[in-house]
Amino acid sequence: MNASANLPAKPSDNPDSHTMPLIEHLMELRKRLIFSIAALIIAFGVSMSFAKEIFAFLVVPLEKAERAAGHPLQPMIYTQLTEAFMTEMKVAFFSAAFITFPIFANQLWKFVAPGLYRHEKRAILPFLFAAPVLFFMGGALAYYVIMPMAWKFFLGFQTTGVEGSIPIQLAARVGEYLTIVMQLIFAFGLAFQMPVLFILLARVGVISAKGLAEKRRYAIILVFIFAAVVTPPDVISQLSLAVPMCILYEASIIGARFVEKKREEETAAEANDTSADDTDFNAA
Repeated sequence: MNASANLPAKPSDNPDSHTMPLIEHLMELRKRLIFSIAALIIAFGVSMSFAKEIFAFLVVPLEKAERAAGHPLQPMIYTQLTEAFMTEMKVAFFSAAFITFPIFANQLWKFVAPGLYRHEKRAILPFLFAAPVLFFMGGALAYYVIMPMAWKFFLGFQTTGVEGSIPIQLAARVGEYLTIVMQLIFAFGLAFQMPVLFILLARVGVISAKGLAEKRRYAIILVFIFAAVVTPPDVISQLSLAVPMCILYEASIIGARFVEKKREEETAAEANDTSADDTDFNAA
């Protein structure tokens, strides 16, 4: 008698056991996209109702920098008729995208998960939770640390106009200010995804900790280039992004070593289980 016939089936552990035709995959993808976009639209509508308050929150670092520099608070201006309205629209969309990022990640996971083995799900699931957390941490670093330092640096170029010279004062445009803020927050949020990406690739065997360590010097160069492109053109902002990214790269190497060791242990355990099953089968 075949001993393997007595083993219970595990359809949830084998993605091939519940395959779907292409049309059903497309229907499932459409359902996930509709749910995600609906969440984005709802969040956009709610954020639009609080757009002025959200923008006031984003302006706080500039206000604090002006007070710290001893400058009087200057009104923000707009120079195009539709600029103020479009800025509120951008604020609402920015807030909605920031809030619904975990929802998009969750829907992507629900679409991909049925095609994964159980051990693959266990490997990827922690990264699904880590990605939004690191994204919010990067955004918080940009808002609470980077912006105050950068705004203080730029406000230092204002002059009072001594000895009959024309004073130079900041008259910030609402649209330009929002663009810089969004660029910083999303740049830091995406940069903080680096450990998630590298450790996940190491978990599935695409890259290795040794390879990351050997390419450290090239990674540092690319990090500083990325920081120079996405941050304002001052050394403080660029270093404030480049240094944490270098630290995160080192953390990625440590994490890759850990998951490689764990993958080797799982492979050895599976090999032992297979040997045991073969022994039982031969005995039967």
